[in-house]
Amino acid sequence: MLSVAEALSAVVREIEPFSPATIPLSDALGLLLAEEVVSDVDSPPFDKSLMDGYAVRADDIADGRALLKVIEEVTAGRVPTKSIGRGETTRVMTGAPLPQGSDAVVRLEDTQLDTLSDTVRIDTDPASSARNVMRRGASLKRGDHVFAPGRLLRPQELGALAERGRNAVGVRVRPRVAVLATGDELVPIDETPKPGQIRNSNETMLVAQLRVAGAEPVPLGIARDERTHLSERIRAGLECDMLLLSGGVSAGKLDLVPSELEAAGVRQVFHMVNLKPGKPVWFGVWDAAPDNPAGRQDRRCYVFGLPGNPVSSMVCCELFARTAIRRLIGYQNPEPQQVRAKLSVAHTTRGNRPTYHPARLTWEESEAIVTPVNWQGSADLRATVDANSMIVFRGVDRSYAAGDVVDTVLWDR
Repeated sequence: MLSVAEALSAVVREIEPFSPATIPLSDALGLLLAEEVVSDVDSPPFDKSLMDGYAVRADDIADGRALLKVIEEVTAGRVPTKSIGRGETTRVMTGAPLPQGSDAVVRLEDTQLDTLSDTVRIDTDPASSARNVMRRGASLKRGDHVFAPGRLLRPQELGALAERGRNAVGVRVRPRVAVLATGDELVPIDETPKPGQIRNSNETMLVAQLRVAGAEPVPLGIARDERTHLSERIRAGLECDMLLLSGGVSAGKLDLVPSELEAAGVRQVFHMVNLKPGKPVWFGVWDAAPDNPAGRQDRRCYVFGLPGNPVSSMVCCELFARTAIRRLIGYQNPEPQQVRAKLSVAHTTRGNRPTYHPARLTWEESEAIVTPVNWQGSADLRATVDANSMIVFRGVDRSYAAGDVVDTVLWDR
């Protein structure tokens, strides 16, 4: 049986990152840049005012006081038509270009306008050149490097790219991930379960996890514990880049998933990992049949069989499926991110497998503090609502003291 580290290494080894593709900038949030971006303009493209006020010659208000002639008003989106001479000023709005001859801006609050004489009295602190001004190219100059490949595209990166005039960008696109829940006991979430039935909550949970991870989920509903129906649903899922199945991967009479995946031509990479919860997790690779004499494979589908208990399914998705997604979209280090955190309370772990225990991580004066939540096991999904991470408790029947330092896997990163 593989360790978690060995299983993660197998996932990374088997998965080939997507080739770069160009997509609309508006669709790129949460993806990684796959090209270098160089600025095609100065930013800002002109000397601009940082506030509403008056553009002046700093020499005219060296002591902070002056009476100046107002010769023009310039709003954002317009350009000055007059240069400023000695004793003159132009009223400017935030973002407006500075007129030639000016080198500072006095804020509106420090002025008093006389509309009859078109003069403004200034009473402020002594002024210096560039006060309340952003010079042309202060942020970026034309030809400057903006972003390197591998940059995560957050809202601010998208804004910076838009400022560069990029309406499309090279990335590794979101994988389409099919989600298939299995089991005769499952009913849709809008139905009232009958005796022996439960709602299909795993599909909703996994779809949400996939979205957070950067994938495009494709829900396939419920597959019954019957070979023909399960086979049909599996083959539909193999049309996507990845397929997540929930349930049917253990050793029970109706755990049909591994054998049906084999029948569909999916090559098993591993089955069973040394962790709790989630030991029965399954991973394999399906290669599309070659359609030309050279035997080129057009595409692949990466398949995860997750245990049916909800926390097991959630933990395995977080550890393994998320690593797969991050690998596909170009992360250099796609494995789960961990921090070292100090236990806030004593804790005893039971069993002979490393336990991934739902926990609450907080920061106190730059120190990570983690508290295990009251969790009853792999069926206790409610407990995870109070968690934002999971502690990795290693070893057999071990007791931990408050203050011990433990590895903690972050969620929602």
